[in-house]
Amino acid sequence: MQPGRRNLITDVAGLKVGQAEDATVKTGVSVLVGDAPFVAGVHVMGGAPGTRETDLLSPDRLVQEVDALVLSGGSAFGLDAASGVADGLRAMGRGFAVGGQRVPIVPGAILFDLLNGGDKDWADNPYKPLGRAALAAADADVALGSAGAGYGATTADLKGGLGSASLVLDCGITVGALVAVNALGSAVMGGGPKFWAAPWEIGGEFGGLGQGRHDPATEPRPEAALGEATTIAIVATDAALTQAQATRLAVAAHDGMARALVPSHTPFDGDLVFAAATGAVPLPDAGFDALRLGHAAAVCLARAIARGVYHASPAPGDTRPCWQARFGRA
Repeated sequence: MQPGRRNLITDVAGLKVGQAEDATVKTGVSVLVGDAPFVAGVHVMGGAPGTRETDLLSPDRLVQEVDALVLSGGSAFGLDAASGVADGLRAMGRGFAVGGQRVPIVPGAILFDLLNGGDKDWADNPYKPLGRAALAAADADVALGSAGAGYGATTADLKGGLGSASLVLDCGITVGALVAVNALGSAVMGGGPKFWAAPWEIGGEFGGLGQGRHDPATEPRPEAALGEATTIAIVATDAALTQAQATRLAVAAHDGMARALVPSHTPFDGDLVFAAATGAVPLPDAGFDALRLGHAAAVCLARAIARGVYHASPAPGDTRPCWQARFGRA
């Protein structure tokens, strides 16, 4: 397995990512949108999730495809970002056909970034216009680090960020991940600079520092209060999957989160993974290729998490230092 041409989730043909930020509020939104509706699933392992329209992703529901997936800052306020995306998609004539109407299907998830040093004293919720702006900016290029939903993200000891990575399997199927890293835990070992995800790094994509040795005496001691965290992610593939298979892909991808963040899936995080499948490439072997797909999704997510933290940049009022400022580029 090797990364795709961009080493981004948009290596999955037919998918684009749009992002928008508000530097004053210190927050942002990321949107995954397809050229056509796509199959999606979801799995939640954190104890404090914030979601929109995730129930309809169960395999027994009427709607089997979605128009977009949204990751947003803003805690519960950020759920409104998906409304802005839905408005934009409706204006494009997209959505589930109901009589003479179109209803865009836009599941979303949020992270908590309300205590990151930004000005949260807004008169009107900023997330709906941010969502629409992110959709309008959809492109194959994806800014990493302090961008989109990761713009105001933090971890236990460093700034978080927006990360992405991809892999192409030997059978030709492509897998990618997009993640907003806002964890109660830490992405680095013993305070850094080496990343927990180092065993899965490819080509020095987050510094090429090699693997560290875990010292139990340096176990992270997260100090975030209840609800002040959450890492939210999307894994995507061009494989032809059912909703049930997409859900299993989301379950498998959580292994990547556990490899890259310590601790992860805590009662104080809302850790969640969406899975998206465009259906362009049949699975040659429904059993073993599904297994390989899940492994690839976990590897991509671990790498994307490290890349998000690695590429974060400083801004006035930050409550955490960024990796680059503390350790410099390798």
